[in-house]
Amino acid sequence: MSPLIIALDFAQPEPALALAKQLGRDRCRFKIGKELFTRSGPVLVENLVKEGFEVFLDLKYHDIPNTVASACLVAADLGVWMINVHALGGRKMLLAAREALDKCSKPPLLIAVSILTSLGQVDLEEVGLHGTLEDSVLRLAHLAHACRFDGIVCSPHEIVAIRQAVGTDFKLVTPGIRPANRSQNDQKRVMTPAQALKLGADFLVIGRPVTAAPEPAQALLEIEASIEDIK
Repeated sequence: MSPLIIALDFAQPEPALALAKQLGRDRCRFKIGKELFTRSGPVLVENLVKEGFEVFLDLKYHDIPNTVASACLVAADLGVWMINVHALGGRKMLLAAREALDKCSKPPLLIAVSILTSLGQVDLEEVGLHGTLEDSVLRLAHLAHACRFDGIVCSPHEIVAIRQAVGTDFKLVTPGIRPANRSQNDQKRVMTPAQALKLGADFLVIGRPVTAAPEPAQALLEIEASIEDIK
């Protein structure tokens, strides 16, 4: 299966469904985030799952342990392929999420979010996270790994350090992916798809380079061609 995850960052369900059907279930997986989920709720997720699409539900749960555990169980019941929670919620919250999904017969992949790829060193210092950005990501990766998570969301710039710290069985999901000569938009720590895969990323989250392209299917084809020799 392709390592590509296309972010359906739309305000309405109709274009999201249309794009998913245009790109197809065999070429990529699809991410549903806060905007689209707030608009359309679980119905859209269930519709995509029934159509055979693998869905990454990107809601970054971050709350008290019991609330996050309950939310993870509901997400699993929707039949999604992957969910995430924010590692900054702490050990008790992470363990509650893991233990909740351990009760499922077919749990989704459980991924921790480390430091958003829109943040830089100055942003971290402003909210009181001291040390380098990589230090913060590695601390959260160690924590998620200790809590038996399946992997972590990180920028491609932290791939090598995380691989060295926790090994190869830990899934690395990398947003901040931009094909060569494309705008970074609001991302600060970016890399091309080929570069990220060569460093050891498992999954690449790609949004506007495909969804905002004049011809999304052609944009996806070009990305596929750029990584053909790496997969």
